Formats: sequence, structure tokens, C-alpha cells
Amino acid sequence: MEGGARVLLRRARGRGLARSCGTRCFPSLSLLLLLLVHFQTSLPIRYIYPARYLRQILEDEDTVKLVGSTNIPVKIYVMLHQNSPHIPCITKKLRDVELVDPVFLWHTPIGSAIPENSVKVTTTGSLILYNFSEEMSGVYTCSLSYKHTAEEAQKIIQVKYVVYAFINPHFYYQFSARYHFVSCNSTYNISFEKKLLHILRTLLADLSCDVSSVKTECHLIKMQESGLQNELFFTFSVVPIENVTTRPDACTSSSCNPVERLDKAKDLIEKFFVQQARVLRKHFQILPEIYYIEGTLQTVWIRHCSPGYGMNALLHPNCPECCVICKPGTYNPHNGTQCLQCNSSMVYGAKKC
Repeated sequence: MEGGARVLLRRARGRGLARSCGTRCFPSLSLLLLLLVHFQTSLPIRYIYPARYLRQILEDEDTVKLVGSTNIPVKIYVMLHQNSPHIPCITKKLRDVELVDPVFLWHTPIGSAIPENSVKVTTTGSLILYNFSEEMSGVYTCSLSYKHTAEEAQKIIQVKYVVYAFINPHFYYQFSARYHFVSCNSTYNISFEKKLLHILRTLLADLSCDVSSVKTECHLIKMQESGLQNELFFTFSVVPIENVTTRPDACTSSSCNPVERLDKAKDLIEKFFVQQARVLRKHFQILPEIYYIEGTLQTVWIRHCSPGYGMNALLHPNCPECCVICKPGTYNPHNGTQCLQCNSSMVYGAKKC
């Protein structure tokens, strides 16, 4: 077809529990209950919106000016089940140059089974991938045939891209706090843990976050001045619950954003533990059998990827906070943070070696 661009798409072929504690632990449980009432009635709750957000990859063709390479494939990241940006069959050198009778021929990754309705090539030769799935990851090559003038011979170059599926990481907070205990063998330990978890869940009820125990251990601690004492090490996690509402109009940025809900939960939990020391000093002249040791609350922000995905800021500097699909030669068998080496893995998104 003379005088106009010809656009072709070629698909590559290939291989494809506890006992009741009774009245003896009343001082400890009453401290928690008193604290909950005091916290909810006297402490003003101030929601702090987080400064940390998950990185979002802009897919606007006008914002991200993509160009291919004839040497090392250019990396492109497409969120799973979303559409790709326009992927041009052009290099930086030819981007602003007039081309005569260009012909664009795209080759999909070897062994990929891409549905017909998931691929489109525009009249200007750009490739668009719709509803991107894991098996669509791989190297895409475009053969560009063109002339600078009508009189000269046709030139052919190959423009290369490697397109990765990515997802946002799963994330949660893990908290640990220490409580003074009269005895590590006390029958009150499990009952106290259940009561504390119940109060924490009540505290975060409006934020749709799941609170669960990670580990509870009691140890004998030698103190420099006060000698030996028993301490309960209580570790719990706070995880945002997905799909918190079934009504579209009820979902706002503050109520449905899991990162914002997590940071609000963190703020409330930190205030809750600070208040424990204050209530203890104000309402108890004699220390109860169980009480929170002031200043021992520790918080850890944990991120992890789904099996088959991993984070690597060095390998993927343009998507450092993304869980990017593991490339051939690597795998992630569990909810880790990195893709592990595996020479026998020949596919994208491998979950086993």
C-alpha cells in the first residue's frame, strides 16, 4: 500500500482454650476495660492521613513518552488486569523524523497465548494490550520498515520492549508490646490475651482492619535494679480487610483506601498504649498483677508479594515499590518480597522451581 502506513501483527509460535481467670485477675482486666472507656470518651481521635502511598504507574500516553530500543529491550510495567500505555514502534532517534511508507510488524512473546481481543495496533503503529494478564508478560518486538525519502532504499530496524505484569504489594503493621506478669505459668495468660485482642478489635471496628495474634511468649527477665521479673511479649498484626463496602456510593478515599485505614489504625493503637500508662498511674495506687510496660510498643511496616511476584528496586528502578512478575530463571513460591534464582524456571510468574 503506497503512500500510507501498513500495520501488521504477527504472533510468534513456540512452546507454548483458655480457662476462666476468675476474680483474681479482676484488677488487670478492669484496667483494660477502664482504659477502653477512658480512651473512647476523653481522648479526641484525630485521624492523620498518611504521607506514604503505594506507587502508581502512570499509563497516560501523553504523560509517559515511551520509545523503544534496538539493543536492550525497554522495560514497561502494566498493572494486572489493566490496559497498557501505547507502546510505540519507534526509537528516540526516529521519534521526530519524517518516515516515508512505514510498515509496522509486531511480534508477540514466544509461547504466549494472547486473546485476539486483548491486542490492538493503532494506525501509527503503537501496540495496546487490554486486560493485561500474567501470560502476556514477555518480550515484544516490532519490525519497522521505512524510508527517509521516496527515492532511497527501504530500511528495517527492530524495536524491542519487555513488558511485565505488576501488582501492588500486600501490607500490614505488626506490633509488639510487653506486659508485666506475676507468673509465666499463670492460668490468666490466655484469658488476658483474648481480652486484649477483643479490646483492640473494638477500637478498630470502624476501620475494617483485622487484628490477630502473631505470637505470645512469657519470659523471665533480669533487671539491673529490680531483679527478676516475668514479662509477657505480645505480638499482633493489623491487616486491612479488602472489599469493605458493597455500596459504590459508600466507598470514599478515606473509607476504602487500605493504606489510609492502616495508618489510622496505627495512630489509634499507639495512643491506646500511651493511655495505658496514664490510666495506670491515675487510677491504681497498687500495681495490678498484669500491666503494660511503658515505652515497649514497637511497630513494623511489613510488605510482601503474592507467589510469582517480587520487589527489586535495582532490577526495576521505574517500579521500585511494585510486586513485579518473576522473570524466567526466577520464582517466588510464597508470600516473600523477592524473586529467587531458579535456572529451571522458563516462564513468567513461576511459583515453584
